Amino acid sequence: MHRLPFLTVPIVQAPMAGATSPELVAAVANAGGLGSLPGGYDAPEMIRERIARVRALTDRPFAVNLFVDTSPGASAEQLARANERLRPYREELGIAQPAQPRVSSVTWEGQLEAMFAARPAVFSFTFGIPDAAVFARCWELGIFTLGTAETVDQAVALERAGADAVCMQGFEAGGHHGTIRSAVDDALTGTLALVPQAVDAVRVPVLAAGGIGDGRGVAAVLALGAAAAQVGSAFLLADESAVPAPARAVLASDAARRTVLTNAFSGRYARGVRNRFIDEMDGDDAIAPYPFQHALTGDLRAAAAAAGRTEFLSMWAGQAVALSRALPAAEIVRRLVSGAHESLAAARATLADSR
Repeated sequence: MHRLPFLTVPIVQAPMAGATSPELVAAVANAGGLGSLPGGYDAPEMIRERIARVRALTDRPFAVNLFVDTSPGASAEQLARANERLRPYREELGIAQPAQPRVSSVTWEGQLEAMFAARPAVFSFTFGIPDAAVFARCWELGIFTLGTAETVDQAVALERAGADAVCMQGFEAGGHHGTIRSAVDDALTGTLALVPQAVDAVRVPVLAAGGIGDGRGVAAVLALGAAAAQVGSAFLLADESAVPAPARAVLASDAARRTVLTNAFSGRYARGVRNRFIDEMDGDDAIAPYPFQHALTGDLRAAAAAAGRTEFLSMWAGQAVALSRALPAAEIVRRLVSGAHESLAAARATLADSR
């Protein structure tokens, strides 16, 4: 069994854009886990500012997560069509229709430089595999690298590229799915089936993500050979979570049991609570590729959040979100660990009785 040097307890908080605050990252780190700060959408200045806020709250190791730049590009015609498709929703929310689609000027290279300059303990990444120069720079700076995979082949590719560990993301996971060079339909394996195959296929530590909502899930993936459980949805209702109140209310309701994979909000498949926008837009041929669709829906999501219109919000959550509780993050970590101990003890007792 691999042990990760930056963990006191085998819990990693998933880097959830829009839901993760510096306070959440620090609270998980102070509880002995690994807090993860998402930066995939942020300008370098924002990444530096948020890292500084984390460091003001903890001296424990934490991760910074970025999205590997794998954008296929989009034509002006595609963007105009996707922008026009959103007009009825903007009219309903009372916001202006932009003449030109808004496209972010943030670059992967700029984000990397901000991360390198800050030298976090861990650099985690998703959507692809950085080039060799990135891994070399991380090695020089003493930064541990953690890549996201959804298939065994992807895990092997990450190991060969130089990743220090791989996080296997099962079908159940909330938020964006980090499949590498594969159609989403080729990466729909559940966590319990995926993790042991990856553990057998690579020599680096394997983390498990997807459907881990309490200590029972943590125990299960540790028993399968994972070095740690990466948990996201369990922290969505944490006191330190940045989830706005209207979305928090939905996530705490029975509606959160109905999650679906959709590309409607960002152009890339992500799991979230099903709502009207997903029902009406999912699979529409006017959806722009990622990250353009994400930029195009930004004003719509902001207006919906301000108005409390959750039918137009991307409420990313995994299939185990119904197990989440509104508690301080440190207490959530404690319960995940104590619950895992209890589950493993119960399993040992059951096995002993079967002799």
